[in-house]
Amino acid sequence: MTALDDLLAAHGAGVRPLYEVIDLLRTGPRELADLVRLAAAPRRSVEDVLAALERDLERSAAGVRIAPDALPKYEAYRLPRLPDPLDDAVAAHSELLASISGWVAGVPAPLAALDHVQATPETVLRRALWLAARYDLRRSRLLFLGDHDLTSLAVHAVCPEAELTVVDLDERVLSYLDSTGSRAVATAHADLRVGLPPAVTGRADLVFSDPPYTPDGMGLFAARAVQALREPTEGRILLAYGYSPRHPALGAQVQRSLATLGLTFEAILPDFNRYDGAQAIGAAADLYVCQPTAKARKTGRGKGKSAIYTHGPQSVEATGTKPTLLSALRDIASEGGLALETRPVDWSMSAPEGDAVAMDLTADPGPWLLRTLLGTNARRLALLVPNNHPDLADAASQAALTDLVAGKYRLRFLRSTPDNRHAVVTADMVDDPSEVLTRAHARLANVALDVPGDLVDLRLVDVPRHRLAELLR
Repeated sequence: MTALDDLLAAHGAGVRPLYEVIDLLRTGPRELADLVRLAAAPRRSVEDVLAALERDLERSAAGVRIAPDALPKYEAYRLPRLPDPLDDAVAAHSELLASISGWVAGVPAPLAALDHVQATPETVLRRALWLAARYDLRRSRLLFLGDHDLTSLAVHAVCPEAELTVVDLDERVLSYLDSTGSRAVATAHADLRVGLPPAVTGRADLVFSDPPYTPDGMGLFAARAVQALREPTEGRILLAYGYSPRHPALGAQVQRSLATLGLTFEAILPDFNRYDGAQAIGAAADLYVCQPTAKARKTGRGKGKSAIYTHGPQSVEATGTKPTLLSALRDIASEGGLALETRPVDWSMSAPEGDAVAMDLTADPGPWLLRTLLGTNARRLALLVPNNHPDLADAASQAALTDLVAGKYRLRFLRSTPDNRHAVVTADMVDDPSEVLTRAHARLANVALDVPGDLVDLRLVDVPRHRLAELLR
């Protein structure tokens, strides 16, 4: 037992997850991913336990367990466990849990570039039950900053009177929420780095989010949450956040960024959220319950950093676009002698129309191209995008984008330009552009007739993509 005892001693008072691993192995067999998720232990720590127990383990196609004849040796490796009342509450809602499991099974696949990791159905239900028990949701406006986990649908099922809104960068999630929830949850498109839609700014009583777990990502989402609150010092911000106990400095960075914003930690509920994935942090995250201070009112304005994720072209480690590509883009934009300007990616507000505008959209996670076309009114646009951009994937995708903006721009798709990893989309203003399309930053109720009631307060640039066709028709 020396190796195991040494391992447990090295973890000090925070050793409980390793005891949980041992207990799971006693009742196994278990796969490695299940050991990580159920024990909320980092993958490396679970692997250390397995290495220490190697002589007494039995492996099969179903997983790994302590061999039956070795079980008596591990009877002493137990810790008392306090019951969690939420476990009983989840068990009492078995039919709702089955519904949530069905919703989660059908949600669009997680995108690594957006740091999506799917919360378990039990976690989604726990969130809804805890929110309903802690707050008066019948008289509250609850905003979700991103909701790939579908927590909004679970909250609606638990408390149908709650006024719920989801803003998300992922158009697929917004479409799925509308189709699955029969539009019981209001939806709007937003990239929080660009800004928060005015329709949801200063209106919420509660804000829930499971942000990217980088310090900049957590800080940006928290800052937008403060902006979204009706009365910041009276509202609450609920954030899922996890880090490996092997790297507490990462947790300290995030907590400093939240404190700098003027947030006080009313509570931190450990391991409240469980995930199918994120094994490096034990497939678990805490729930931070934050109350803004008066200082928080003064923070969080303006654009956020673009590199807030841990994977892909918008990750903290991502490199910029080569100058030669940008030079070729500017040459295309200025064809015909048009006066050229280069603008950063930003569709949050109206800008001078301009003759020719070049923009670097090489880090586009998918929605930027359409939003830029909607939110910019230059005579010509030249937009540098990845060659595998979803709007350029095939003729049908290109036709769908062309149809959406046909009342404003004529599009050309220059694939493999300036090189085989990039493409350029040019957009030339039509002779008599649509007023709805050229006033994309105005409240829809002030621009168009016959706007659906749930869209009247949105701007065109904030409307979910799947609603645009019906609106422009």
